[in-house]
Amino acid sequence: MFRDGGYGILAQVKETVGAQIIEVLSKVIPSGIPISDGTRIARDLGLDSVAVMDFVMELEERFDILIPLDQIADVETVRDLTRAVEILVKDAA
Repeated sequence: MFRDGGYGILAQVKETVGAQIIEVLSKVIPSGIPISDGTRIARDLGLDSVAVMDFVMELEERFDILIPLDQIADVETVRDLTRAVEILVKDAA
């Protein structure tokens, strides 16, 4: 599925995970709010606890993983979440 386009398969997987997280986030926030790796999920996007749980459930389904609640508490930015999801996907493989 991934071709080594000069910057490595792992970089492509990371880019894909981050892009998918941003895609899912963009569905649960008002349009026009910019999202980047440094975006703080709760603080910058103003998600309430219900929206966060819906978002997490969507990620779990999309990546076929379980995200422990204690891990969610440690996630602040999209970058943090991307790293956590990458580890969970790798461990599930």
